[in-house]
Amino acid sequence: MSHVRVVWWLSLTLRSVRGLCRVRSMEGQPQGSANPTAMVNSTVSCGEKLPPETQETTVSEGAAKIAFPSANEVFYNPVQEFNRDLTCAVITEFARIQLGAKGIQIKVPGEKEVQKVVVDLSEQEEDKTELKECADLALENQPRTATVGEICEEGLRVLEGLAASGLRSIRFAREVPGLRLVVANDASARAVDLIRHNVQLNEVAHLVQPSQADARMLMYQHQRVSDRFEVIDLDPYGSPAPFLDAAVQAVSEGGLLCVTCTDMAVLAGNSGETCYSKYGAMALKSRACHEMALRIVLHSLDLRANCYQRFVVPLLSISADFYVRVFVRVFTGQAKVKASASKQALVFQCVGCGTFHLQRLGKASGVSGGRVKFSAACGPPIAPECEHCGQRHQLGGPLWVEPIHDLDFVSRVLGAVSTNPSRFHTSERIRGVLSVITEELPDVPLYYTLDQLSSTIHCNTPSLLQLRSALLHAGFRVSLSHACKNAIKTDAPASALWDIMRCWEKECPVKRERLSETSPAFRILSVEPSLSQGTKVDRPCGWFVVHVQVVAGPQPHPTCPRLKANFTIRDDANPSSRQRGLKRFQANPEANWGPRPRARPGAPVNEGTSAVTPTDSQHLRPLLKLSPLTAHRPQTRTLLGLRSPLVQV
Repeated sequence: MSHVRVVWWLSLTLRSVRGLCRVRSMEGQPQGSANPTAMVNSTVSCGEKLPPETQETTVSEGAAKIAFPSANEVFYNPVQEFNRDLTCAVITEFARIQLGAKGIQIKVPGEKEVQKVVVDLSEQEEDKTELKECADLALENQPRTATVGEICEEGLRVLEGLAASGLRSIRFAREVPGLRLVVANDASARAVDLIRHNVQLNEVAHLVQPSQADARMLMYQHQRVSDRFEVIDLDPYGSPAPFLDAAVQAVSEGGLLCVTCTDMAVLAGNSGETCYSKYGAMALKSRACHEMALRIVLHSLDLRANCYQRFVVPLLSISADFYVRVFVRVFTGQAKVKASASKQALVFQCVGCGTFHLQRLGKASGVSGGRVKFSAACGPPIAPECEHCGQRHQLGGPLWVEPIHDLDFVSRVLGAVSTNPSRFHTSERIRGVLSVITEELPDVPLYYTLDQLSSTIHCNTPSLLQLRSALLHAGFRVSLSHACKNAIKTDAPASALWDIMRCWEKECPVKRERLSETSPAFRILSVEPSLSQGTKVDRPCGWFVVHVQVVAGPQPHPTCPRLKANFTIRDDANPSSRQRGLKRFQANPEANWGPRPRARPGAPVNEGTSAVTPTDSQHLRPLLKLSPLTAHRPQTRTLLGLRSPLVQV
């Protein structure tokens, strides 16, 4: 029987069973309840329960209270509270910068108040007139202030393109000062009704404007300079790729664009061709996949902005939980757009040992008169086979290889959160993550991991402090990464890193007889460490280059001095955030946590309902002659219209 005939037969059977269930339910009702007038005018007594579609659950987060149907599992995810808290902190500092240029100071609850000019008017009667004039002059000289919950005529216009329940927009209105307008938009009419209800519940109707429209069309309608938004927040389910083109046009000059991506399977390399179709870059399976995902999103944003003579400047890029979040400013400038090619690079990654090399797409060089000349870059930087293990390379990218954070801005946000820890529920984690970011090497893209280096050569894993100390003793810089707790981000070349690992293997020997001669471990360990420790030359950018002599064969050249790595732990090997025990990485906040199911177009707000009730499925089983195990298979449940069990990523 073909698939179409099976579906047709199931649909007919389903209709008959649902009709039978409806008749049975009507037979069990008292006859008096069939009066339509009584049904319309009836009210629920105190002892009765409200039907599921009228029951509401109120959730408090930050300064907002959100009501939504009890069966709803789409519109609120408590795991994203860190995302929303961080966004409020970032927009607050952005507003402080933007309004400060206009002479307006923002007032955040919990922060120390601005020193006010106090004039003593308890003098003699004849001096009151003079003191009043002094007070008026002092008030004129005082800076204007913007407070939370009040309209600031010169403040920021904020757009939340995919608002759902309106929680994020309401939190902006109740927690971020210096706002003129917050547009909470969603394409679903039921969602917009929920937004209106929550706006009235939180008494922010003067600031939050509900809107029902396609987010792309709404942003395209605000392309004019006078209509653009100072802040645009996009937090879709999955990929934001369909909205990026409109977003880079609708944000004002120097405005803030906040983008969340939850399609980490695509960005992390599980489907490189899908990543290319959405973001214009090939993602690779790598231990540094989370930072690579951030850099792919930044590349995609800059690429779309370049089409309109605009470019992006990253302020903060976060990889957390099951998503990545980037905050960028968008500017216009034809000359700066020309430099975008030199900010992107292809990545060559060895499939054997994981060594990676970057090849920039463009080259920017200075010429006489202070001008900059742009040209195509030369490459590739590697041979067809890896010089360390002899395996082939995979090609990924392009991706953003400039700094992904503005450390000055990050320090401002960190300082504000540290001095006012009671403002956010996740302040402790925000402090920890931002502290690690301030310690990252800004000019070193991607990273290796401790377990990756050890598993490649099948040796015991050194401690994080031991490997960091060895790199510092050799004269290199090294840092952690907020994206991975075992990350080794260093400016040391791959040859120096493998030499240090060879030295570590000599202290914890590997049984060579168990290694295949074609394995990366055998080929790497068959070469003796041949790095001259401490030999450095300065490059114009201030980095260090260690001279390495690549010698074919298992033995080093007789004139090449051997390296003796020093694994003695240094005091500066343990970063400050680690010494203070800050909360840097997320612990499981709840059971089965993760992204919620996707909202279905046209579905009611209480997304938990399905086409067939569990009672109907019990009646269907004997008719379909299916066992309980077969009836609960995903394929069978899909044919029956049943909602599959929630699977967390």
